[in-house]
Amino acid sequence: MLTWARILALGVAALGVAVFWLLGLPLPFLLGPLGACLLAALAGLNMQDAGRLGIGMRAILGVAVGASITPELLGQLPAMALSLALVPLFVGLIGTIGYVFFRRYCGYDPATAYYCAMPGGFQDMVLFGQEAGANVRTLALVHATRLAVIVALAPFLITGLWGVPLSNAPGEPAADMALDQIALMIFAGLAGWGIAKRIGLFGASILGPLILAGILSMSGLLTTRPPAEAIIAAQFFIGLGIGAQYVGVTWPELRRDVLAGAKFMTVLAVMTLIFAEGVALAGLAPSLEAFLAFAPGGQAEMVVLTLVAGADLAFVITHHLARIMLVILGAPLVAHLMRDHSDSDK
Repeated sequence: MLTWARILALGVAALGVAVFWLLGLPLPFLLGPLGACLLAALAGLNMQDAGRLGIGMRAILGVAVGASITPELLGQLPAMALSLALVPLFVGLIGTIGYVFFRRYCGYDPATAYYCAMPGGFQDMVLFGQEAGANVRTLALVHATRLAVIVALAPFLITGLWGVPLSNAPGEPAADMALDQIALMIFAGLAGWGIAKRIGLFGASILGPLILAGILSMSGLLTTRPPAEAIIAAQFFIGLGIGAQYVGVTWPELRRDVLAGAKFMTVLAVMTLIFAEGVALAGLAPSLEAFLAFAPGGQAEMVVLTLVAGADLAFVITHHLARIMLVILGAPLVAHLMRDHSDSDK
């Protein structure tokens, strides 16, 4: 439903694109909407994200990843085994350091501190935290800040440390693509999302299209990624959605939760660079791919950054899927074991 709050958000996001474009700043279609909507939200404007349209834009990125799944990629999986084996260690360190930080230095209750520290999907962590009795508002602000900081900081690290200009076209123009390929991508996006949602798959809007597009790619039917125009549209709505998460934030929440999330992301950025350098020195992957693979952003955000950086999308997303699945499956189990241990000590 197109409400005035959504129209306002679209207008603010478009203004952000224009400002970033005119100033020559990186990723205007991603960082422009994010920055403009964030500032507008903090200024007290009443905005809404794009709802189902914004969620649906993630299906485009799911198709982009799925189209990268080829027989050649499957042959590369054994070479990724060692770097993938580092993902549980990385998640464990993040969770341990984060829990101590949010519990001891921020004063959060155990459930809130635990789910704030988990580097999983935004919606999944908020849902799990709510079921565990955590402060949902705090969780939402901390994880929104995690995504905002990584999306805003990563482009400058990529250009500064690796010299990548982030000017790569995210895909071919739609006018240069065959109509049958466009039709297959639309089918993969809509049908994949619908099927995944019906069976209750987590991250249905991105994983459903990813799986179906992967099947079509492996069969040789789908041979290209979504057009540049579609990837740019996805960037726009992702930036808008992150910025709009801050609507209604109060100054006490800004000082306490948003600042805590930003401080924690500083720690995560350092950890990511250390792991990336270790993976690169071990010869497991180029350092840029290693950084993008371990940066604890969301799947959609990391797909965009990988595409515009011209990095190996299959390598990066394989590691992010491993991280997300590990957190989704393991976080509730560890939380349950922690509660049982706490209860037995009483």
